[in-house]
Amino acid sequence: MQTRCSRVVFRHRRHEIAGHEGWQMASLTLVTGATGLVGNNVVRMLLDRGEAVRVLVREACDPRPLKDLPVETVWGDVRDGEAVRRACRGVDRVVHSAAHVRIGWTGLELQRAINVEGTRNVARSAAAEGAKMVHVSTVDTLGCQRADQAADEESPPGQGFPIPYVITKREAERVVLEEVDRGLAACIVHPGFMLGPWDWKPSSGQLLLAVGRGRLVLAPQGSLGICDVRDVAAAILAALDRGVPGRRYITTGPAISYRDAGRVFAEVSGARPPWSPPGPVILGIVGRVCDLWARVSGREPPVNSAAIRMARVPKTYSSARAEKELGYQIRPLRQTVEDAWNWFRQYGYAGPARK
Repeated sequence: MQTRCSRVVFRHRRHEIAGHEGWQMASLTLVTGATGLVGNNVVRMLLDRGEAVRVLVREACDPRPLKDLPVETVWGDVRDGEAVRRACRGVDRVVHSAAHVRIGWTGLELQRAINVEGTRNVARSAAAEGAKMVHVSTVDTLGCQRADQAADEESPPGQGFPIPYVITKREAERVVLEEVDRGLAACIVHPGFMLGPWDWKPSSGQLLLAVGRGRLVLAPQGSLGICDVRDVAAAILAALDRGVPGRRYITTGPAISYRDAGRVFAEVSGARPPWSPPGPVILGIVGRVCDLWARVSGREPPVNSAAIRMARVPKTYSSARAEKELGYQIRPLRQTVEDAWNWFRQYGYAGPARK
């Protein structure tokens, strides 16, 4: 059961830890973005470990992700410094996964307010409490790399994506590292393309649903690294325990072309796989048409030239550091896709797969 909180600040509660006798004092972890894909999985994993969890949630958020979960709730927005300070009061650890994610050319002001200033509020409040923090970013801030050479956390930046989401996530990372220089114990996790259960919005699972529903007919020529959100959540918890302040950790999967990923999605969902055009012309035309529609209608559609441009670039990254230092493990792609699809079916997002 959730507890409403406006001005009241919760203190630590005693939890009985599974597998241990008696009662023990559990650490208190604040999770922002707790209704999102990665945040919700982090919350559930913490609860499974018997730990106390507090969440900072906007009142307008979908209530389903946290329904019946024994979490302490502070109602507020990461843009509200006072709400963030209330949420951080008395916590030992912070997982900051709240972000505004939109792949397009518009929305810089909103994304900067949430992704940058919101991160600044969280980082400073965590530092004031002496809490350890894990900031959830994305591999897209590390730049585009060659398909035949995996980049790691120390690779020089490649071709950047001049879109608001990537710009503001990079700025947010700089905010975190500036606070690290001032004494904050924080590290940064860079997930790849995440799939898995508890994708209520849905977020990246939209691509799987689009294939399963027969709505995605064209696949770009680029590649992506698909990872299981549960593996990423486990790495985030490991980073809370033993992540090195100021250090970056890539958590992604092996690079796979959109064409091959589409085939796996189609096999699992029983749909027809999308077609991958032999050249960039067709998708380029699609992107320009969508951009024209955005100018005419005043609304930028999810398919736009920015999204197509990002998708066309090969993305190959190494998770070796996270594997070595955080115990990050990558489960088989097929298992991840099947589990994600079955979750969507269970919660009414998709019909049964055709045999």
